[in-house]
Amino acid sequence: MAKSNARKQREKLAREGKRNPELNRSIFAFADMRQRTTKTKAEKLNQQKHKRSLSWQSDDGLFRCRFSVPCFVIACSQ
Repeated sequence: MAKSNARKQREKLAREGKRNPELNRSIFAFADMRQRTTKTKAEKLNQQKHKRSLSWQSDDGLFRCRFSVPCFVIACSQ
């Protein structure tokens, strides 16, 4: 791939002992500052995987009552 004219000038300045303008760049110039608005497919699958892992105690994930009579009726009868 060909070198740009700006890159050639930077390399020439560095060879001559002058300061390279690349050293003035911020660390944020190399970071990916874009924000994703939607989740990737891998993130969606990972989220679903962790949602299903909480129902290890029962098949449907709902609490089951051992009594056939509701709890508030038992509390009121005493």
